Amino acid sequence: MKRTTTAGLACAAALGLFAAVLPTAFTAPPAQAAPIVVPPSVPVEYPSNLALTGTATASSVESALLGNTAAMAIDGNTGTRWSSNYVDASWLQVELAEAGPIDHVKIVWPNAAAKKFILQTSLDGVAWTDIETITSAVGPGRTDEIKLGVANAKFLRMQGVSRWSTYGYSISEFEIYDKAQPVLPKNLALVPLPAESATTADGTFRLLPSSRIVASGDAVDAATYFAQKARKSTGFALPVVSGSATASDVQFTVGADLSDAKPESYTLQADSNGVKIAANTSAGALNGVQTLRQLFPQWIESGTAVNTPWTVEAVVISDYPRYEHRGVGIDVARSFYTVDEMKEHIDNAAQFKMNALHLHLTDDQGWRIAMDQPAVNPSGIKYTDLTDISGKTAMTTNPSQSEPGHTGFYTKADYKEIVKYAGDNGMMVIPEIDMPGHTTAALHAIPQLNSAKSAPKPAPGNSTPNSQGTGDVGVSSFDSDNDATYEFTKEVLKQLAALTPGPYIHIGGDESHVTSPADYNKMIDAFTKQVVDVNKRVIGWNEYGSANLPPNSVIQLWVGGGQGESDKIIKNNAKVILSPAPKTYIPQKQDNSEQFGGTWACGGPCTLQTHYDWDPAKYLPGIGDDRILGVETVQWGEWIRGMNQTESYQYPRTLATAEVGWSPQANRNYTDFTKRAATLGGRMALEGLNHFKTPGINWSTAPAAPETAPAVVDPAALPEVSPVDLGVPSTEFDGGEYLTLKNLPVNAWLRTAIQNTSATEPTAPKGQWVRSNEAGEAPLKVPTGLEGGSYVVTVQNADGEAVGFAALALAEEAVPETSAPATSAPATTAPATTDPTDEATQEATTAPATTAPTNEATEEATTDPTDEATTAPATTDATLTSPATGDTGTVPTRVTTSPTASPTGTSADELASTGASSTLLMGGAVLALLAGLVIMAGSRRRSSQH
Repeated sequence: MKRTTTAGLACAAALGLFAAVLPTAFTAPPAQAAPIVVPPSVPVEYPSNLALTGTATASSVESALLGNTAAMAIDGNTGTRWSSNYVDASWLQVELAEAGPIDHVKIVWPNAAAKKFILQTSLDGVAWTDIETITSAVGPGRTDEIKLGVANAKFLRMQGVSRWSTYGYSISEFEIYDKAQPVLPKNLALVPLPAESATTADGTFRLLPSSRIVASGDAVDAATYFAQKARKSTGFALPVVSGSATASDVQFTVGADLSDAKPESYTLQADSNGVKIAANTSAGALNGVQTLRQLFPQWIESGTAVNTPWTVEAVVISDYPRYEHRGVGIDVARSFYTVDEMKEHIDNAAQFKMNALHLHLTDDQGWRIAMDQPAVNPSGIKYTDLTDISGKTAMTTNPSQSEPGHTGFYTKADYKEIVKYAGDNGMMVIPEIDMPGHTTAALHAIPQLNSAKSAPKPAPGNSTPNSQGTGDVGVSSFDSDNDATYEFTKEVLKQLAALTPGPYIHIGGDESHVTSPADYNKMIDAFTKQVVDVNKRVIGWNEYGSANLPPNSVIQLWVGGGQGESDKIIKNNAKVILSPAPKTYIPQKQDNSEQFGGTWACGGPCTLQTHYDWDPAKYLPGIGDDRILGVETVQWGEWIRGMNQTESYQYPRTLATAEVGWSPQANRNYTDFTKRAATLGGRMALEGLNHFKTPGINWSTAPAAPETAPAVVDPAALPEVSPVDLGVPSTEFDGGEYLTLKNLPVNAWLRTAIQNTSATEPTAPKGQWVRSNEAGEAPLKVPTGLEGGSYVVTVQNADGEAVGFAALALAEEAVPETSAPATSAPATTAPATTDPTDEATQEATTAPATTAPTNEATEEATTDPTDEATTAPATTDATLTSPATGDTGTVPTRVTTSPTASPTGTSADELASTGASSTLLMGGAVLALLAGLVIMAGSRRRSSQH
């Protein structure tokens, strides 16, 4: 902050009073902001893969691989593959439907690749011409895209020369194109892709230490959510306040007709005038937060403060989801997850706008939700045994997983905590009690449920069957003729409904192989009615669609996909959640390199592309978007143990499902998706999200700052001219100002230090690590508590080499050292309820915990948004030190200014209510202004002492 005189303060006070009063008489209420308009995107036409209509043949197929054929290399499914015998000279060729040009080919090598091969063409399949010889330094798991430019050919062959290993060649897809791939328009690096978005030329937004999060009413929750996330990584206070926003603020608004007339919609505009998120609902505003997180540098996800420029490039976005339901299902029955693990799971999914958490609470292997003893209990069932006994069981064996399943259960308090945490992150919880099959855990704990038609049977002399530790399915069932069955399910569903604020309860209904169709339908009819009786909508797996479902039921499809499944949906006038195993199931391997997991759903790995490349509206015949509630990715616990392993199977495939459920089908393209998903690698690393590194994707990283700082360069050893102009204004500072260093190496950790060059006994240099951005910028906060005098700012790379330096002058009257901005969530306070004439119009809804209001003006140079000398770095126009002239030692000119009033203006309602007192205030303002002028005339400006 630059210093002021007594006269200046007096004059400023009078002018401030004028500013508060004059709008009462002369200023109209602000007009409502114009709606955000996103320029239309240009449609992109992609060439067709000619191989899909061709015929593939091969020199050999690997006999050990069941079902292996050459046709699998051209079936459009990267989850299947052709594999050759173990011979170098093996080949695969495609005969096209008709002769024509070949522009380029794309070959996907999954797990056994060629080190060297030749691409050959032919018109008759007899005479071959070598077109390209390729030698690759990359082994299996790669994708080769090769330009050919052939004018006319009927056949194309991959002729192997040498292999990477003793195995043969494997090709997942051999794609052939007659036209070049179009140059894709550069989409924002966001997942899921917004419905409408565009970049603009309206300048860059910069979040600063003085920035605030402005919101009121229904927008406060989303604003607080963002502030709590951003405080940790930025180290800024970011108080949540009401009132008017400035150019360095983030503003949230929720109200009718502020965004598209679709559920969960929002608009976002970012530029040099600030960030504005508007939505019809609080859920939409929270979706805007998740988008804003990805627009900031990846370091926004850090759990500790990072010194880097917090910028957002100019964008406009109008966004809304394709489907209402975008779910993440997790099996806690076969292997248990703690409350903290579930919170981590919610954090992971919510940031990609997934809005439903489906908890598979019960199965053959375990029961995970506590039940109380009811007051009325005709059969004498001991409900507490469900968790006392079957909360201690889990998966014990699996041919490919040596670690047994984790045991445990949720108390009702635990469950409520998960439900609340999910709700705070924009997700509802859908609990599942699987029945009438998958019920061994219940039968193992409750003797009354074991009767003539129940299965499995207790051993002789026992009242309940043994617990089940295997992954076998279809071996258990309730008894449809046992009254205790319905008494039990009614009580469990009633207690579960009371714990669950969301509208749904899932009753499973899958794989009841030992239950007769008549008994199955009888129980499903009863269970669905019990759900309706507790005022919930029922969901079940697609098998339960064979029964007569109540109105507003939902079918969740996991298997099948023909007309029969469509008929169930149409017959029951139901909605459908699509979770087809090949497209959404997580325990399936995504790559053959994974040790655990199944391959039954895809006949091999269910890849990232498999999960991405499908259109839900075309999956079931006759079932369009009007009947689709949404999509859901599902994790089952046969193989997976613990959240760390779950994440590696869940991500990045959940990113694909998130985009399938959110983004318009016409906007989606796998190549574009992988480029955007790749930018999330560093973010997921900062969050500790253990994602699988899908081959062929150049995942970004987030390298930590070096552990050891280089020795600070001696100012006496610096050259006369800095190698670069750091852009430090030649102004005298008091300490606490926030500057932007420029012309630095991009995306690098750099060490900055400030050293006194004028003191007789130099103080220890103040150094810190900073992270530069793609523009070669990094922040510099001028320290407080230093003596006045001449200083030098030095910047070094991690190896200690000097990158640049600049002169810095501090005022004689140093500002006392102040505490750093709050990095933890400020204490929440109620909005101010002052009289409308009260001058304090900034109504803080969260008060910074460690930043005293009286220190704010002295800590940040950016407090005054109109002061261009040392405020927002983007608009700094003060004279800079010039490397060209060597003017690095020039003594800066002292600048004095007056502090400004609060950037929050008085609202129109507050001003209108001041009434007749305005005249008196104006008269007082005139007298105060005259007094200030008199004082100023009798004083003189203090000259610089340097």
